[in-house]
Amino acid sequence: MKVGHILFFTPQLVRQVYKFEVKDMEAVSIEDLKQKAIELRQTALTMIYEAQSGHPGGSLSAADIMAVLYFKEMNVNPSDPKWDDRDRFVLSKGHVCPIQYAALLLRGFVPYENIHTLRQYGSPFQGHPDMKKCPGIDISTGSLGQGLSCAVGMAIAGQRDEKSYRVFAMVGDGECQEGQIWEAAQAANKYKLDNLIVFVDDNGLQIDGTCEEVMPNLDLERKFEAFGFETKRINGHDIEEIVRTLDEVKAAKNGKPKCLVCNTVKGKGVSFMEHSVGWHGVAPKEEDYRRAMLEIAGGLQP
Repeated sequence: MKVGHILFFTPQLVRQVYKFEVKDMEAVSIEDLKQKAIELRQTALTMIYEAQSGHPGGSLSAADIMAVLYFKEMNVNPSDPKWDDRDRFVLSKGHVCPIQYAALLLRGFVPYENIHTLRQYGSPFQGHPDMKKCPGIDISTGSLGQGLSCAVGMAIAGQRDEKSYRVFAMVGDGECQEGQIWEAAQAANKYKLDNLIVFVDDNGLQIDGTCEEVMPNLDLERKFEAFGFETKRINGHDIEEIVRTLDEVKAAKNGKPKCLVCNTVKGKGVSFMEHSVGWHGVAPKEEDYRRAMLEIAGGLQP
């Protein structure tokens, strides 16, 4: 039995997370969300370690945003994943799906035992999100640049059907080198999609090096503004700031899609993974896994 199962994934913890219900979300505190971010990081890293395959760096950089979305912000129902009035979420940077799978496990969309099945044949947890295999996945993603177009389409559908649901999307900074991102952004402006909120996980790294070296994005905040978005740059690891900024932008019914450009750190929460291109798509071995799990348990360091 591996260390993660003993130290962090006890039956008591499983029962605790399954008690989390939609009706409790308004009462969720910042400290609650910080704890959920710890659990998300531990769960995602355990999945990657057991599979010996996956993308830890970007999964960890997105964890705090995912904690806010799945445990406070999004109106979803694990017992009815296809509920017509649910909020939608599109993980356009689909290779970091372990962090979304962790959220689906901890919210109860998928039986917890699936933590051991990442990238296995027949598993709901494939190498990229598959809406036909995994409850709670609103669209299959993985080909970078395409997810924002899907999110725009969902937002247009909600607008035309006079639905109150919102559409959230997460894109990567490296992904913003894809032209389709900007075609989708232009369409979001044309259709005045103020029901669309886009998060950019701006950790500065991609598989081949820094984004600045590979293909400079210039100023993403000003670029999305130029495409008609109401845009803010925030600390993507400051849960209180994420919550506060979401409250501000979702209250603005001004016909503008919203974009939060999030300053993040690839590998955040594990000292030897932080700011490292080498942990983009490499699974930890046992010694690194043990060390990482203990560091994550201590919470984020300044």
